[in-house]
Amino acid sequence: MFKVLAEAFASARLRLGAILFSPQSLAFLPAFCLGLYWYGGETALMITALVFPVFFLVARAKLAETVTTSRQDSVLGVMQPDGFQDIVAARFREARAGGLISTVFQIEIDDHTSLVERHGQRAAEVISTTSADRIAAVLRDRDAVTHLDTFKYAVCLEPVRQMDLELCIQLAGRIQAALEEPIALDATAVCITSSVGFCQQTKVLSRSGEAWLAAAGHALREAHLNGPGAIRAYSEKMQQKSEIRAELREEVAQALEKGQIKPWFQPQISTDTGLVTGFEALARWNHPKRGMVPPGAFLTAIEQAGMLEKLAEVMIFHAFTALKAWDSAGVCVPQVGVNFAGPELSNPKLVDKIIWELDRFDLAPERLAVEVLETVVANSPDDTITRNINGLSKLGCRIDLDDFGTGHASISSIRRFSVSRIKIDRSFVIKADRDPEQQRMISAILTMAERLEVETLAEGVESVGEHALLAQLGCDHVQGFGIGKPMPFDQTLDWIASHNAKLQATPQILPNKLR
Repeated sequence: MFKVLAEAFASARLRLGAILFSPQSLAFLPAFCLGLYWYGGETALMITALVFPVFFLVARAKLAETVTTSRQDSVLGVMQPDGFQDIVAARFREARAGGLISTVFQIEIDDHTSLVERHGQRAAEVISTTSADRIAAVLRDRDAVTHLDTFKYAVCLEPVRQMDLELCIQLAGRIQAALEEPIALDATAVCITSSVGFCQQTKVLSRSGEAWLAAAGHALREAHLNGPGAIRAYSEKMQQKSEIRAELREEVAQALEKGQIKPWFQPQISTDTGLVTGFEALARWNHPKRGMVPPGAFLTAIEQAGMLEKLAEVMIFHAFTALKAWDSAGVCVPQVGVNFAGPELSNPKLVDKIIWELDRFDLAPERLAVEVLETVVANSPDDTITRNINGLSKLGCRIDLDDFGTGHASISSIRRFSVSRIKIDRSFVIKADRDPEQQRMISAILTMAERLEVETLAEGVESVGEHALLAQLGCDHVQGFGIGKPMPFDQTLDWIASHNAKLQATPQILPNKLR
């Protein structure tokens, strides 16, 4: 409240100063002096002549300070959090009392942890400040915006008579579009995405601005679970979902034992032939009462329960079962990728367990692609994790370095861990067909991989343009929603048949010597 009053006082002082020191006001100075002489005589006139210049200079300096501060606030467009919370509380009361509508938004940059790891703290500050300015530029003059965290922002709109759900979604989309514009960092450019949650004050049962801001936070968390790049409006069910997520932590153990958590398979294809070169196994939970539980909700619960190793065992069993079923159906699926996190890779008996599973299903080791996050490789000294990865490689399993470009793994690490393929992170792929900086970054990665004789796969391919560009640049494999979404095993056979039918219908371009 004090912040709001201070801003109002500064605004009034600015208007008063502008009036007092305007040419029109100074035109009355001679008449003012004559009046002083008439009523006070020479003494009053002498005192005024001595005091007035000092008053004029001091007042002028104060006015200049106020103007400078006002201009700076206008340029920054971002408030301090405490002043923002006061505005939220005041506008909540104003909207309730006047029958108006206002909305609070919370915006957060997706995958900001990898941004800091990849580009450093200084670049993160540039991204944070630039993003805040872009959000402010989308808003109206009296809309308030603030930092909640380095990569998290909040917006409170000025109350108006009409503001429906569609208008709020459109504004959220404009904010996302502004943030997606490339951000220049020295000799490169960074593209980001953001998730947005918002709440209209009419949806909040509690009569406080604090509860209103918290409700927008619930909507943002829901957006993250469905992201990246999702937009969600607050509803009372979101509070219930938060309670449900707490319950899920208690249920994951039984879910793994009862077979409720199984892999869904996302296809990977060759950019050269278009043929399926493998599938990645991604954990999905089909809850008997709640239906499909988002991965973001239960993977954290599994990690907190210390059951990541049990999850890996379940995923390997079902992945190998799928490989045998594809073989029996006469379908060519060369390999399946299974993600291995730190806890699984830290098990000294991991290699023996994989050997036992391969023998059990009578599968060749090269049918398994061990997917390891680049952050795990970058932070692993010569310990159990290193021995396990190299042991699996010597066994014949393929080693995929996942999310390449986000974990600062050195080139020597790629050789030290006998990496077979690097998976280019989706942050490099997004809008690559329209962004020259993204294209140069991908070209550099592909050139390095070629020199090291390592295969490449691009993740997160969502458009035909991105697919075509990656093929043109020489990326070996692609994966993403533009190719195929994750699907349960019983849908993979139909997808493969449909995909192969498209390949057969494609005209073949013969070399000149065969024409």
